[in-house]
Amino acid sequence: MARVSNPISIPAGVTVTVSGQHISAKGPKGAMEYAVNGKVKINQEGSELRFTAHDGQDDATALVGTTRAQVANVLRGVSAGFERKLELVGVGYRAQAQGKTLNLALGFSHPVNYAIPTGITIETPTQTEILVKGIDKQLVGQVAAEIRQYRPPEPYKGKGVKYSDETIIRKEAKKK
Repeated sequence: MARVSNPISIPAGVTVTVSGQHISAKGPKGAMEYAVNGKVKINQEGSELRFTAHDGQDDATALVGTTRAQVANVLRGVSAGFERKLELVGVGYRAQAQGKTLNLALGFSHPVNYAIPTGITIETPTQTEILVKGIDKQLVGQVAAEIRQYRPPEPYKGKGVKYSDETIIRKEAKKK
């Protein structure tokens, strides 16, 4: 069965350079590069990018869709960026961004200090909200997951660090 790969339209304000199997994009939010697998061909036609499999490569069709999605994320990242919102639920749970560290009070006997990696900006609009922003979708998701991992939400009271769109399935307490 042949798979059809939809072309990616390049957003306004973004310049894309294709050299061999290397794509570099520069936009208002920053610049990113992506190395494409050698089994996938890249064709730039005006303001569109098309991806096709090299002839004679059986496993290349699976890589076409993945490559298309990765390059689409690169283009969206340099034009609009990505963000994940985390919420702290619990009495005394607080977050405060100070320079290149995020200070968290999560009910432990000690404060948790998270070093913010380069390329990521963290904002705390309130004491119980954390906004993780960046141009790399994978890195934004990884940082949000690492912050959530300090105190994942528990199912009885729902306390912990959760994504804003996450629903916690609550359990009923044990009856006597």
